[in-house]
Amino acid sequence: MSARDQETAPHEGEQHRSEGTGARLNRLRAGVLGANDGIVSTAGVVVGVAATSTSIPVIATAGAAALLAGALSMAAGEYVSVSTQRDTEEAMLAKERQELATMPDEELAELAGIYRAKGLTPELAHEVAVQLTAHDPLAAHADAELNIDPDDLTSPWEAAVASIVSFTVGGLLPMAAILLSPTAARIPVTFVAVVLALVLTGWGSARLGQSPTRRATIRTVLGGAIAMAVTYGIGSLVDVNV
Repeated sequence: MSARDQETAPHEGEQHRSEGTGARLNRLRAGVLGANDGIVSTAGVVVGVAATSTSIPVIATAGAAALLAGALSMAAGEYVSVSTQRDTEEAMLAKERQELATMPDEELAELAGIYRAKGLTPELAHEVAVQLTAHDPLAAHADAELNIDPDDLTSPWEAAVASIVSFTVGGLLPMAAILLSPTAARIPVTFVAVVLALVLTGWGSARLGQSPTRRATIRTVLGGAIAMAVTYGIGSLVDVNV
């Protein structure tokens, strides 16, 4: 590696933005959230039903319904949410294109002002703005003004697919745990399986966001445990054996 490459290479544990980074983070975010919701919501349903019935068909039907409805709901929600975000990004880029076409001098001055505000001297800020504008004016303004990469907009379809797949995978874990366990051990086995799965998703979400893993993991596990405890308690109070 050359000296110049070493100067621009990321430090250990640090990622510089590159083409496709935003899209990858979008898929990872949707995947982690989908898996967590799939684990918690499906576990809540099957544990709640198992508290009222020992019938495998009843538990399986309830779990499958919760899994299907939850996966479709998560995918639809991700698609709508990310579509709104993408529409906003495209509208901002369209406005920037219009401004670059109709008032290029004002836009150049605005870009130079942004770099002056970052600490560059007026002369250097102007030179940087000129060179970046000559290379790719839209990319330069989108990055400096809007924090958007025109070539890496968020994808609603990718988020929806990542969400539905991860929700399904996450939901299948408590389903398998409760359906394959002996009747007397169904609840504790499912509880342990869910806690272990939530540890992984909590740790994964923290790593994705580059935040402390311990706090995120504890928060995720506590949320899932409370959800299962509440649904099991409600199911026990109903106490209808089907």
